[in-house]
Amino acid sequence: MSAAMTQGLDRRAVVAELLREPGDCPGGQLLVVTGLGSTTYDAGAAGDRPENFYLWGAMGGAAMIGLGVALAQPERRVLVLTGDGEALMGMGALSTLSARAPGNLAMVVMDNGQFGETGHQASHTALGTDLAAVAAACGWKTVLTCTTMEEVAALRMRLRHEVIFAVIRISPADVPRFLPPRDAAALSVRFRQALGIPAD
Repeated sequence: MSAAMTQGLDRRAVVAELLREPGDCPGGQLLVVTGLGSTTYDAGAAGDRPENFYLWGAMGGAAMIGLGVALAQPERRVLVLTGDGEALMGMGALSTLSARAPGNLAMVVMDNGQFGETGHQASHTALGTDLAAVAAACGWKTVLTCTTMEEVAALRMRLRHEVIFAVIRISPADVPRFLPPRDAAALSVRFRQALGIPAD
């Protein structure tokens, strides 16, 4: 693992900041789609809400699900919050999101350089892959890498108004799991209800 990946921000502090005051964006509450594993725990720890859609078993699918939500709900702001391992598995989605370019979608990758769910093996981002550079090559117009909490705080409001792809360098340190609801059917129903869609 590279030296750059042995340090980083506290993941819970980062997500708590990004999801602070989720109602301060156009169209109402920020809609959040989380990737499998740690970003789901982080979002739940920051405050479980019906507007959070957690992926418990769809590794690599967060970006495309977020795209679907953004296209179906063009008046709402959508944030895809995922990890480097999940983003690497669905890397082709970065091109699709850029090509469709919905004006209400942002994506944040929490990059700790490891596959946390399967034993903390080094991921490709610890071995040379730069997801911010990949996103830029896929056509994303605004791409950022954050390494300080000041940069994260500035990013929070930009996520409410811009089409943006951001990588946040976080610590590889293990943190206790916080398990939000895991019932997929119930999560789907409450998310639809939060969108004002009948859940029958």
